[in-house]
Formats: sequence, structure tokens, C-alpha cells
Amino acid sequence: MTAHAAAPGDVDTVRTAAEAAAAARPPLLVLEPLEAYLDAQGVPPGELAWRRIGDGQANLTYELRRGGDRLVLRRGPRPPYPPSAHDMVREARFLTTVGAAGMPVPRVRAVCEDDAVLGVPFYLMDLVEGEVVTGNLPAGFTEAPARRALVEAAVDALADLHAVPLEGDVATLGRPAGYLERQVRRFAQLWPLNTRREVPLVERVGERLAATMPAQARSSIVHGDYRLGNLMYATPGRVAAILDWEMAALGDPLADLGYLVATYSEAGTPATPMDLTPVTALPGFPTRRELVERYAARTGADVSALPWYEALALWKSAIFCEAMHTRWLDGQRPGDDFAAGLGEGVPALAAAADAALARLEEGKA
Repeated sequence: MTAHAAAPGDVDTVRTAAEAAAAARPPLLVLEPLEAYLDAQGVPPGELAWRRIGDGQANLTYELRRGGDRLVLRRGPRPPYPPSAHDMVREARFLTTVGAAGMPVPRVRAVCEDDAVLGVPFYLMDLVEGEVVTGNLPAGFTEAPARRALVEAAVDALADLHAVPLEGDVATLGRPAGYLERQVRRFAQLWPLNTRREVPLVERVGERLAATMPAQARSSIVHGDYRLGNLMYATPGRVAAILDWEMAALGDPLADLGYLVATYSEAGTPATPMDLTPVTALPGFPTRRELVERYAARTGADVSALPWYEALALWKSAIFCEAMHTRWLDGQRPGDDFAAGLGEGVPALAAAADAALARLEEGKA
């Protein structure tokens, strides 16, 4: 059996449920119950091997190998966390539904709501082969045409997602009307729960977002965390899978575009903790403006208010990053350098959101 630690200081795996109950911190994998669950799902018998994959800072994703089969397990972080957070059952439902609507996503194989297996709900999905682009360019993605192609493919996949009709099973996924209002209200309520310090700019930005909220011109599936690091590429010009659907909803599609722009690095712009694709600051990548122009051309969307949506993305990021930082302060994320750096990173995100709103007021999209 092969084990791979999640992070320094984590008790990643134990063998039995009794060992899990006796552990100081809940382990992430409990092997005997997990192997029994795999047996029940028809996964071939054999030695179980696993490794952490992905760059997510909240939910955890593992590649599992057993009996020649390869699959992916996705679960939430260690509890405690709010009841509505890290809802793996809801995420699996979104994956299944958007996959049936023709979008490139992994196939869900099983959903486990029984906390007796791992202590939290989780789901299993097919492993998709491909490349994820964040801080480095894989082989075949280094030339200038490939750099442009991978960004254009991301924009085109987003446009395709937003074109999925809100009918049938898709229509049952939520209420698109009032999406922006719910987002601002919910995250404003989360801030005092997530923090133990004063960062007045976070509250001020929230107030400005509420006061300047644009009318929702269109409704669509909203991924909620749409960035290059959540895409799996078959080739530079083809997205093999869109990953990480925890934040998905029905709502305003420009929220996804604003988030993509906010997490897209560009040379000469101030960096924030949400610069999650630093590779795109290299020569040969499209600018943020070019990214937005391609989306507008594909969809016909009016993007004049996009800085508001960028501000929303950055402000929300400040609030959920503050939760990570508080968990780090409490010793719940030992060895997590990203969370440790959020003491300064959260105010930087708030300042970036404030600057985006200033651009909107100045008419600089």
C-alpha cells in the first residue's frame, strides 16, 4: 500500500474506524471502510494506492488506484465547517447534470452520504487524463500559438457553459433570479464569522457592491470557481474537463467571467493571493482585455460593468481566504504556507476589489 501525506502536520490516513476515532484530528482517509465501499461499488480488488492531486485550498481530491482501476475521490476538508459549505452531494449532482447537458466533466461513479466511511460525504468520479496549467507550462504548451490557444479554449468553454439552456434537469439546480443579491448578502454575513480582526475595507467594499449592483441581464449555469487551474486540457486548444463545481449555481454568467479575469495573471498588474495562474503573465498569453473581448464576441454579452464582477470575485475571495487564515491561526491548517500568508493577503484582496470598483466609477472597464 502506498500513502502520500497531504501536508506537513496532517494525519492523512489511518487504517481503521477505531484509529480514526482516537486520532487528535480527523484523518482524511480511513482505509478499511473506504476499501469496503470500493468493494460495494465494484472496483476490482487489489492493493489500494492513493495520492493527493489538484491545487484546491478547500476541498480535497485524491487519485485512487486499485486492481488496475483509476478513479478520483473528492471530499471536503476536516470539519468543523458551516453546514452549507463543502456540499459534496450537491457538487456531484451538478457534475452529473451538466455532463448530461453535454459539457466536458468527469463522470460521477458513486456518491457516499454515509459519514461512517470517511467522516464526511464524498463522491467518486472517473479519472480524466490531461494537463492542468497554473504555474508551469507542460510539454506541448510552451509555444506562443499554444499559449493563446489554451486561453481561447478556456473562454470558449465558458461561453458554451453559459449557453446551456436552463430547462429540464438543469432548471432544477437552483434559482437564477436574485443571484447577485444573494451572493453579496451571504458573504457579508460570513465575514464576521470568519474573522477575528478588523479589516474595515472588507466591509466598505461589501457596502459599495450592494449599492452599485448591476441588473442581471442574462441567466445561466454559473461555475463559481472558473479559472485555468480548474480546467483539464487534452491539447492546448481543447478542454477535456471542467473541474471543481462546489460553488456552482444558476445565476449571472458575468460572475464567472469576472472571476476568471480576477484570477488571471497579467504582466504589469499588482498580484494578489488569487493570481492562481501566474504562468499567464509570461509573453505570448492574451491580455485580460483580449480574454474579455473574445467572450463578448462569442456571447454578445454587455461587459461594460465587468469591473463590478471582478470586485465581487476579489471581495468573496477575501472572505473565504480569511476563513482559511483563521483556521491556520487555530492550528487546523498546520504547515499551510498559503493560509499563513493571508494575514497580508486578505487586505490585499480587499484593496484590489476596491480598485476594481474605482475603475467602474471612472468608466474604465
